[in-house]
Amino acid sequence: MILVTGGAGYIGSHAVLELRRSGLDVVVFDDLVEGHAEAVLDAPVVQGDLSNRALLIETIRKHKVDAVMHFAARCYVGESVADPAKYVRDNAGGLHSLLEAMRACEVKRIVFSSTCAVYGVPARVPITEEFERRPISPYGITKRFCEEQLEMYCRAFGFAAVAPRYFNAAGADPDGRLGEWHEPETHLIPSILRSALSGGSRPLEVFGTDYPTQDGTCIRDYVHVADLADAHRLALRVLEPGRFQPVNLGTGRGHSVLEVIAAAREVTGLPIPYVVRPRREGDPPSLVAGGDRAKQLLGWVPKQTAIVETVRHAWNWLKAHPSGYGGRRPGAAKRA
Repeated sequence: MILVTGGAGYIGSHAVLELRRSGLDVVVFDDLVEGHAEAVLDAPVVQGDLSNRALLIETIRKHKVDAVMHFAARCYVGESVADPAKYVRDNAGGLHSLLEAMRACEVKRIVFSSTCAVYGVPARVPITEEFERRPISPYGITKRFCEEQLEMYCRAFGFAAVAPRYFNAAGADPDGRLGEWHEPETHLIPSILRSALSGGSRPLEVFGTDYPTQDGTCIRDYVHVADLADAHRLALRVLEPGRFQPVNLGTGRGHSVLEVIAAAREVTGLPIPYVVRPRREGDPPSLVAGGDRAKQLLGWVPKQTAIVETVRHAWNWLKAHPSGYGGRRPGAAKRA
């Protein structure tokens, strides 16, 4: 049985879908504050906060959990700059509570959702796992500390941990069952598409056109969420007691903000105007994955690498779900 914390969120729900498709048993643990109960489909859900260690222990024991996938975290760079205390509490503190619950239950296998934000502003791109971790936002700093906690638990207590550091998660389930919905939305592709769907009533904002890139806008490596889910499933197979193993997940190709807007115009057939805003604090100019550790360690190669197709999957889901996951309160989930 796999415990998936944050399994009602964007990436977590796609991981749950992939695990169940592969025949694995799953139980979701989520506070349903930002996640969507509908996104877990028919998987059992325990609604709770990571700070509730007793509930975590009860869930692990009741469901005979033998491994954990940990997605539950706050993940907005701008918000982390404005409220770092929230990120220390929920990211670093949440993982510590989870690890202690796992230790109490003698469960020591964990796949931890990390991020390329731990690298900060790299000296060059593409970025490999050997690069120094020098995050520049509280979000990245707390994720680095989470990795450091895992390293300590592996050394001291024999935990087995894999930490996929993924670049920009994007797209939606190709079959249209799941997609991305946040309120407020800050991620680029859904922001572009929601602006397009609104007919211009939601102006698209581009933050910074003066970066040292080919068109002045930030460059990111957009990795399809279905590929991320597959990588997390594969990571379960390579967990080794006493070892912390970080691995980059990306396509190895970057796209600028303006290139993504052009792809969205191609997919939607709409003009998608935008307004330029100042740079956001904590945004590096370029983040692109490098190295071949994902292939060597996991046997993983991304299947969805064309930005137009990634945008198309997101657009197809959004057109079918213009109000997200139905607007229902999340309490409708099946409880475990």
